[in-house]
Amino acid sequence: MNKELKINLRITFNSPVILTFCLVCAVILLLDKTVLVSKNFIAGIFSVPGGSGAEVPFNSKSVLDYIRLIIHVFGHADWTHLAGNLTFILLLGPLLEERYGSPMIALMMTVTAFVTGVLNACFMPTPLFGASGIAFMLIILASFTSISKNEVPLSFILVFIVFLGSEIFSGGDKTNISVVAHVAGGLCGSLFGFMIAPKAKNAKPSRKKKSESETEDVKLEEIDDKSVKKESWWNKKKTSKKSEDEEEVLGTIEL
Repeated sequence: MNKELKINLRITFNSPVILTFCLVCAVILLLDKTVLVSKNFIAGIFSVPGGSGAEVPFNSKSVLDYIRLIIHVFGHADWTHLAGNLTFILLLGPLLEERYGSPMIALMMTVTAFVTGVLNACFMPTPLFGASGIAFMLIILASFTSISKNEVPLSFILVFIVFLGSEIFSGGDKTNISVVAHVAGGLCGSLFGFMIAPKAKNAKPSRKKKSESETEDVKLEEIDDKSVKKESWWNKKKTSKKSEDEEEVLGTIEL
């Protein structure tokens, strides 16, 4: 007999913050490569200017420049640049989002973007765009999972070296930008790892709650003892009354 094999598979949006971030980055780059927007789309909006000595310095009177301190992480130079960053973000992001929670991982990414943008606007002579800082922050943050157990996995050391080395030795103006992003991302990831505790999956009850539960158990035992005693007293009384009735009946029969 041929039995039909039914396989029910569902695609779940398991990591809303990370997946939304990656989709927005891809859409922005796609728009930049089309004729629907100007050629200065990413460079003019999704990049943060450099310091005072840069060709296009940070303008403290421009509201857009303050917004660009954060949204520059959505802009990328090309598909290779985007794929390099999203590979690490999609690999580590969902695991860390499950560990720390979506609101906390969104806050970490926002803080990392802001710190990276401020450092570039203060010290670097070139514009900054890309999510290299966020990717590096996630790498450092993920390493704290095993460091907390007094272990440093070799895999994370290799990822650290490969990711940092590939960006630093890529050459061109991108080198300085990557160094700033990596320093800021690594600093933020280290601080987050030390300061923020992951979500408690199975929280142990506190001593106070435990004592309260023990007190409740004792009270329940006392109530059960009282009920048992009351029941035994009632049964004893009922038995004695029954025996008295039997004695009267026997006496009647004798007469």
